[in-house]
Amino acid sequence: MYETSVQHTKDSTGTKRSTPPSDGGITATGLGKRFGDLWALRNLDLRVEPGTVLGLLGHNGAGKTTAIRILTTLSQPTEGSATVAGLDVVRDSAAVRNRIGVASQQSTVDGLMSGRLNLQTIGRLHGMSKAAARQRGDELLEQLDLTDFATALVKTYSGGMRRRLDVAASLMGGPDVLFLDEPTTGLDPRSRGDLWQMLADLVREGTTIILTTQYLEEADRMADDIVVLDHGETVAHGTPAELKARIGDDRLDIKVAAAGELVAAAGALSAFAESDATFDTEQLVVTAPIKAGVRVIDVVRALDEAGIDAVDITRREATLDDVFLALTSDRHNREELTA
Repeated sequence: MYETSVQHTKDSTGTKRSTPPSDGGITATGLGKRFGDLWALRNLDLRVEPGTVLGLLGHNGAGKTTAIRILTTLSQPTEGSATVAGLDVVRDSAAVRNRIGVASQQSTVDGLMSGRLNLQTIGRLHGMSKAAARQRGDELLEQLDLTDFATALVKTYSGGMRRRLDVAASLMGGPDVLFLDEPTTGLDPRSRGDLWQMLADLVREGTTIILTTQYLEEADRMADDIVVLDHGETVAHGTPAELKARIGDDRLDIKVAAAGELVAAAGALSAFAESDATFDTEQLVVTAPIKAGVRVIDVVRALDEAGIDAVDITRREATLDDVFLALTSDRHNREELTA
């Protein structure tokens, strides 16, 4: 499904490009947003080159949507500054809106109009002629597999179909910079693959993309750089490979039978681990990066001596899910387990 990568910032030697962002890029310096005494976003620095993809990751309430609202001129920052496509998001907000496309978490299409009419209306708002708006809309309907439903009212669309139409609407104006807030939520695997193929084509043509996603495998495959937010602040920034290298290589997953065994299993695993374990309290899994040369049989013996009857033990390479859990969830899970 993901045979075509969107990543576009490395030359043939694997070295990241060092060119600064031009008019198609994004910058942010010390960006922050406060609501009363609460900082929803603080000290965000970004430097996104044209024709690249930045993945913005974090749990719900981490500040991702706040950052996107500021960069798309829907909210003004309390502190700091930002430019999108070379334009200041506060001073030149109207001009910024002419250069960007946005697919937010909430649907923005009109349920009482057909899919085709929604796109034609947006095209006309972008200054297109009727003929050009219809042609561009029909192209997008075909690319996102909505042609058979072009004349149906959007209120009859499924959630996944409406999501695809939202993305199509964000592309009507041929934006230089595209903001996608959870763009593939609700999409089936085929639709998700079709969307990422379309995004790959856009990036090759020079479009800059910032996306938030709950599917960390997608961020791993598609993003050139990733920023991880936690409680409104940046806790990590780097390429997917750099972030995974920070938390070690091989991981060991131990699935236990009951939540009460998680802490004990982590204790038994500690002698073989490079750093503290993380917990998935829903799946009843303890995960830790393991030291070089560790044998799984030795871990099994340690668990047996601790009286832990493991349901499953798996050795694997680190993923972005591990990065995310290590950086944002470990503290909260430990508080829950020891409360």
